[in-house]
Amino acid sequence: MRPTQHRFYKWLGFLFSLLVAGGSVIIGIVEEIEAQYILFSAIATFAIVLWAWHHFSVRWVYDLDGMALDSMSRENQGSSEEPSEVPHHEQSTGRYVRFLALEYKHLIIGFLILLGLFLIVAFSVENFWTWNNIIASVVVAVFIGIAFLLNRTVSENSSAFIGITVLLGLFIVGSLVVDGFFSAINIKSMLVFASFLGLACVGQTLVVLLGGLDLSIPFVIGSANVALLYLLGLGLPSWFAVIAILILGAIVGVLNGILSFRLQGQALIVTLGVGFAVAGGTQILTSIGTRYSGNVFGVVPEWLTNIAAMNGRTFGLDFPPVIVIWIAAAILLTIAMRNTVFGRNLYALGGSRTAARRLSISERNYWIAVYGASGCIAAMTGALLLGWSGGGFIGVGDPYLFMTLAAVVIGGTSLLGGWGGYGFTVIGVLVLQVLSSFLVGIGLSFEGQQFVFGLLILPMVAMYARSPHIRTQI
Repeated sequence: MRPTQHRFYKWLGFLFSLLVAGGSVIIGIVEEIEAQYILFSAIATFAIVLWAWHHFSVRWVYDLDGMALDSMSRENQGSSEEPSEVPHHEQSTGRYVRFLALEYKHLIIGFLILLGLFLIVAFSVENFWTWNNIIASVVVAVFIGIAFLLNRTVSENSSAFIGITVLLGLFIVGSLVVDGFFSAINIKSMLVFASFLGLACVGQTLVVLLGGLDLSIPFVIGSANVALLYLLGLGLPSWFAVIAILILGAIVGVLNGILSFRLQGQALIVTLGVGFAVAGGTQILTSIGTRYSGNVFGVVPEWLTNIAAMNGRTFGLDFPPVIVIWIAAAILLTIAMRNTVFGRNLYALGGSRTAARRLSISERNYWIAVYGASGCIAAMTGALLLGWSGGGFIGVGDPYLFMTLAAVVIGGTSLLGGWGGYGFTVIGVLVLQVLSSFLVGIGLSFEGQQFVFGLLILPMVAMYARSPHIRTQI
């Protein structure tokens, strides 16, 4: 391509980006959207379209010509003939289009799936066909495309870039579509629910890094929720009852660790069976002499309610302390996993058990310690949920059976162990919570939300699975 052609393509892309951004402004004015949203949307649209134009229409032309030169050079190696002239760009347009279609076939398939999802939601939700929702869907598709490209070009911490990109896209879409989505009360609500999920994911992340799974987490959460209120009803001091519940949760976790270590490769079934047993035993013990199986009634201590309830206050500030607890736990755990002997040994075990064994790292002790921590933190989450709801219910942990695994996977932690971390899980938690709030805001049913979550996990796992496991890189 000549310099004049290159400049022409660049300015043509600039003008096209201005036209698209101007179109978004006009649509925003017609839909009577607030001015700050119109301005933000126009700037974002201009930047995305200009970047995409440069990426596909300008930069790849040079790459294609270079590929043609390399190919012709290889064909003429060992031949006395001079290399033939490289075809002009005008003569290779069809070949260029075929090259892009093959190179980005997964992205094209993903966009077709998103189009199908949009049509399903459009026909399922009343009054969904609006310009706001159409623009929001385009924004989501563009941001997922950017996440896909980041996964191809960013070699280190690509999952973090992907998660942050998707999270930013969801925030923009939610602000455009759902009234009050960006309000202080909604952000506080999302952070509270994200805190419960984030704390429940601590143990799951540690277990997955080791190469296992813990499906007893939701059952321990529900059992702790019921058992704590039951102990309080017996007249035990609240601080003593909480400590007892945490110890019992840790004991369940230690049992999971011992059985999972003994039965290598069966951690999923083992922890699920232990979870069922714990939930059933708790219901039997707490329902003796009553007719309220699975539910316990009593008075929750005021200090526990203040920690977890929406109207709780932290040093006089209008947000509950559970948010601070989660943020502090996330920071400490992220730093500790990279800078302590325990964290480095955990990554070593997840990466290669044989190599860790040769370094005299006790695999048995780490399985017991990690599963014990998972059980204790799950019990703490159940206690905090009691402060939030004000009543004990054995099924309060049921949503976390799916959500903890989904947050770990979306964050990018490898289910094979040895790669990822809690910092990535935090991103996955926020993505799930923002997406859940958005789906509730547009009126999608619970079944529809589960359907969307499943479709979100599939491409995420596909993108991360394309990266080689840490064991193959040693």
